[in-house]
Amino acid sequence: MIGFILAKKILSLFLMMVMGAILVRAKVIRVEDSKSISIISLYLITPCAIFSAFQIEYTPQILQGLILAAAAALILHILMILMTKVLEKPLGLDVVEKTSMIYSNSGNLIIPIVTAIFGKEWVIYSTGYLSVQTILLWSHGRMMICEEKGVDFRKIFMNINILAVFSGVLCFVLKVMLPGPVLDAMDSVGAMIGPSAMIVTGMIIGSMDFKKLLSYHRLWFISVLRLIIYPLIGVAFLKFSGITGLVPEGATILMITLLAMTTPSASTVTQMAQVYGRDADYASAINVVTTLFCILTMPLMVTLYQI
Repeated sequence: MIGFILAKKILSLFLMMVMGAILVRAKVIRVEDSKSISIISLYLITPCAIFSAFQIEYTPQILQGLILAAAAALILHILMILMTKVLEKPLGLDVVEKTSMIYSNSGNLIIPIVTAIFGKEWVIYSTGYLSVQTILLWSHGRMMICEEKGVDFRKIFMNINILAVFSGVLCFVLKVMLPGPVLDAMDSVGAMIGPSAMIVTGMIIGSMDFKKLLSYHRLWFISVLRLIIYPLIGVAFLKFSGITGLVPEGATILMITLLAMTTPSASTVTQMAQVYGRDADYASAINVVTTLFCILTMPLMVTLYQI
């Protein structure tokens, strides 16, 4: 059942990508227009989605589960960053490949998947992974894409997505709820996070020559690392570390963390590559291939975790 729901949700997002490609192929819009959508997605839609996820009633049990999810997510990201650092020189990884291997598309996929499988009340635990990834993606990931050497803490902590994480956590802990109309508006905007990212990726793919897509010979190897090797490390850690027993429903909470980790490469990497002048075509190609094949790999990883 979980595998079927996963495949259904991922397929629907993949079809949104096809829609974006059709719009460009039919010359209804230009691929250059996707940059504006990327900016709206990065600086408006994503922060709304992150903040609104924290707008639920506070309980100590939820807080414990959220801390467990965030701690597991941090350890998993550290493992992926270290693994990528080890592989960087031997494999000659470029910035797009490194960022695509580490950061997943959990921001666009995990909330609808968790809602469909477990119910809306479990979405809060997905924010553990989302919060950690958002902070790292907009600090470590952005530095890799921009190839910045020094750490500009002002840029990191003033980023709208990181501010959304901190303000969301603060409101959750202090039991601050937004007025109904404001929250409805943020929920509606945040709900566009998946479609907007997929449409942008599709628009970029729609402008590409199919032969060019096949010319990325390292694409398949990077996809195997993103979809199989790194998730297997995650399964081993979550399954055998013993941390599932630290809180009630720990096994289910960490399954949500695993689902977030096993999603395809982040669409945000494509958007960042586009905004910061990197190889957005290659980033979108990795995103497309990993999105297609995660229909098989995500259910496989969940099955291995459950055995």
